[in-house]
Amino acid sequence: MFGYVNGAMQYILTFFYHLTSKLGFPNYGAAIILLTVAIKALFFPLSLKQIESMRKMRELGPQLKALRAKYKNDLHKQQQEITLLYKKSGVNPLSGCLPLLIQMPFLTGIFYTIKNFSYASQPSFLWIKNLAGTDPFYILPFLAALTTYISSQQSMTDSSQNRAMLIIVPFIIGFMTLRFPAGLGLYWVVSNLIQIMQQWFLYRKPVSGQRAPI
Repeated sequence: MFGYVNGAMQYILTFFYHLTSKLGFPNYGAAIILLTVAIKALFFPLSLKQIESMRKMRELGPQLKALRAKYKNDLHKQQQEITLLYKKSGVNPLSGCLPLLIQMPFLTGIFYTIKNFSYASQPSFLWIKNLAGTDPFYILPFLAALTTYISSQQSMTDSSQNRAMLIIVPFIIGFMTLRFPAGLGLYWVVSNLIQIMQQWFLYRKPVSGQRAPI
């Protein structure tokens, strides 16, 4: 399955490169950005469900924190009360994982496509001389870590575990981007920026009769 997805992604990336060529600025960096936008648009309905689930979990954050503090010495009772809160609120904590699981084969295919892609020409993009190599100025690793942090913070609840992951995950992403081809770092940063915008617009929706912030 990954082979088919990888082949399809390579074809689409090449298609977007030829599109930039017809527009007068042949560039694989621009092609990667177009591919990223197209993939995010394709999976927008699933991403919307995932973000909506995270939003509901975020709204329950203060109540979850209060229950964990109240029953910190009785983990069984704590789990019962948290389960009851989920049931009363109509929230399934696992519902946000399903859209991500559905997307995983395609995301993995995109990862290996860009990681192993052979650039026939125009491998440079902005300050990067070769998208198949690493970023010489470490700008993309920094942006990858920063955008991952912002995206994670938007959906973070008051859980101390989530707060720990808020620091660990961006650090890991930034470190990995140091070693991966710059083309993959470009994909990750653009994908994160789109995710941040999607979450920002969704979280502005009124909650429980409240007006959205200006």
